[in-house]
Amino acid sequence: MTTAIAPRSRKVRVLATLGPASNTPEMIATLFQAGADAFRVNMSHGDQQSKVAVIAAIRGLEKEFGRPTTILADLQGPKLRVGKFDGGRTVLESGSTFILDRDATPGDATRVELPHKEIFEAIEPGARLLLDDGKLVLRVTDHGPDRIETQVEIGGPLSNNKGLNVPDVVLPMAALTEKDRSDLAFAVEQGVDWIALSFVQRPEDLAEARKLIGGKAALLAKIEKPAAIDRLEEIVEMCDGVMVARGDLGVELPPESVPPLQKRIVETARRLGRPVVVATQMLESMIQSPSPTRAEVSDVATAIYDGADAIMLSAESAAGAWPVESVAMMNSIGISVERDPMHGDRVHFTVMRPDPTTADALSEAAKQIAKTTSATAIICFTTSGSTARRIARERPSVPILVLTPSRDTARRLGLLWGTHAVHTRDVESFEDMVGKAKRMALRTGIAHAGDRVIVMAGVPFRTPGSTNVLHVVRIIGDELKDYS
Repeated sequence: MTTAIAPRSRKVRVLATLGPASNTPEMIATLFQAGADAFRVNMSHGDQQSKVAVIAAIRGLEKEFGRPTTILADLQGPKLRVGKFDGGRTVLESGSTFILDRDATPGDATRVELPHKEIFEAIEPGARLLLDDGKLVLRVTDHGPDRIETQVEIGGPLSNNKGLNVPDVVLPMAALTEKDRSDLAFAVEQGVDWIALSFVQRPEDLAEARKLIGGKAALLAKIEKPAAIDRLEEIVEMCDGVMVARGDLGVELPPESVPPLQKRIVETARRLGRPVVVATQMLESMIQSPSPTRAEVSDVATAIYDGADAIMLSAESAAGAWPVESVAMMNSIGISVERDPMHGDRVHFTVMRPDPTTADALSEAAKQIAKTTSATAIICFTTSGSTARRIARERPSVPILVLTPSRDTARRLGLLWGTHAVHTRDVESFEDMVGKAKRMALRTGIAHAGDRVIVMAGVPFRTPGSTNVLHVVRIIGDELKDYS
């Protein structure tokens, strides 16, 4: 069992990516103290063995700081790349013809190998092929089983193994590569809390990952393909959380399309009660600079006003020159935005319509009762975390203290808006529930003598998904007198 400590003063969560600039135990602890609520381990870089010590260091924070830690393992996904060039590079001229084929011979300014047969099977005339993060644009004019003929619309230099994006067709590719399957098995064995699946195109892509995870971690779908937008609601329903992965989304779509899609993804995830992370290039200039641009700060603030559960740092904290300052800046922006008197109104711009269940009705009521009675916190008892997710979906004005006998549940809640999870023993009776709620409110500092708190739970106890009790209590202040 952990010793409860005070929760963060903000409700939005900060997810920090670890890398060469931040993967020592000392730096991970410093990032946590600066405001990181959860840590992303990017399986695209480094080998599995190098991740063992990083994961152990994150878990070590639990003993040091008395708070459950949250680890997200991000799978690389299927990376599409062109082959090699004679001399290592070439230059494609705008207006010229360029061929992609199955021939492994080094390429030149007229052709190169494309080692992905799935693209040859799915491509159609008129489709675009984007090279090197969208810097070069090819338009398909003709194709066959082993050859794709294109016209270069935007040319430029191109070197070996540069990335390829195919935004206009759904590729018949498995979402998990052999590397991903190995990395997933490793991550589950290491006990990570979330598995992020890259380049999801359709809800079926989530099925294999879900089966391989076997309930041992939560599944997060990264929305970075235009095809995913067409079936967004189905994808969100099939996963436990989503990420607005704006990097690849911004390569395959016009940049001006990304902001409205970000809002749509956040709104859909919130409506369906799934945590949503906004990611990529949030404080990009802080890779090299100790302070962000004003536009970057506004971008982060917009995600917070939209009600995103978490905001993520990528290279800023993984490989940049100012990892601690980047996390501290995210923390400061979150605190500042949430202090804005208009924050509550903006967060509730997305209308949440509760499902016709007792749990949803009580969660909606808890938000209103907290406002009407000036309650200090909502305290919920949960085994699976579903009660906490339902309450957080309502975006109440007060923090949510989550008490759970499941360490796994406590850890997974690190990406959920407004929650502070404590791993503690289960309760046996209604009186035990009320007493423990009061004591934990005092121990965490989430409430003090004279404060009202709202308590939610399910009776009979230890029955997942049975939330049916809402109780308003007042803290006397002497509840800890007979407890060490």
